[in-house]
Amino acid sequence: MRYARKRTSEPSIPEKRRLKTKPLVVLIGILLICNLFWFIAWLMPSKSTNNDEEVASVNGKSITRETWMVAMEEKIGRETLQELINKEVMEAAAKEYGIKVSDKEIDLELALIHSIDQDAYTGLDAEKERETVYSTLILEKVLTKDIVIEDATIKKSYEENADLYHIEDAYRTSLIVVSTLEEAKQTLQELKDGSNFAILAKERSIDSASANLGGDIGYINDSTDFVEPAIVQAASALKKNEVSEPIALNDDTYAIVSVENQLKGKTFKLKEVKEHIRRALALRQLPEKVNPEAFWKDFDAKWFYGD
Repeated sequence: MRYARKRTSEPSIPEKRRLKTKPLVVLIGILLICNLFWFIAWLMPSKSTNNDEEVASVNGKSITRETWMVAMEEKIGRETLQELINKEVMEAAAKEYGIKVSDKEIDLELALIHSIDQDAYTGLDAEKERETVYSTLILEKVLTKDIVIEDATIKKSYEENADLYHIEDAYRTSLIVVSTLEEAKQTLQELKDGSNFAILAKERSIDSASANLGGDIGYINDSTDFVEPAIVQAASALKKNEVSEPIALNDDTYAIVSVENQLKGKTFKLKEVKEHIRRALALRQLPEKVNPEAFWKDFDAKWFYGD
């Protein structure tokens, strides 16, 4: 099996990771929706554009730009606007409470997240990953700013979960899987000629799980159990943004592998993850899940939908 997300057993992880997974998934969805929103905005007609412009037709029946735009707004407009408001609200909350998020904190969170959930953020580029973590950290810091956790409790948690703070080398990997060696060679040549890897993966890869994400399968290493060892071996031999030669897989298909980023292994000391652990333990003390919408009233957030 070349690529299957097997989760037969869950690693032992602290409560924060269980609490944090759902917000992260939601935020990933948010960013994908926002991408659509900006795409729609780019397509929005200017004053000089005719709303009656034909964008498609079926049996001679025209579909206009206006009809198209209204349909897209109805489908994703509310959710997109809600998440844009949430982003602004959290930025306002950060300013109000003097909360800052450093690049070093984002780097730490990404390293820990990918060591626990290797396929987290698949489909997002590095910039969008960082934006997601940035927003999550603001929310968590706002929620936990007044909760005190003793140093002894933090140290105990670190010692009990030491394996979480030891990460291995890992490689942000994308795949294009095709049926024959000839197809693989042709695809590789197109990549060498300048074709975009993600676009080719969506158009050509027969591995639907990764193709829908532009070939992205997240971070992999020797501990990864949802890809064939040949894929891990190829990824570990590549430099950033390099592309492999065709790789024969166990089901007689062929893969081309690309590595977008590399995560160096490291063991984090207590002082490096102390604030991360404090925040994780503080989140456990919250009586219930809190979303950014809880802060709308505090920052006078209003919107078109009015409810």
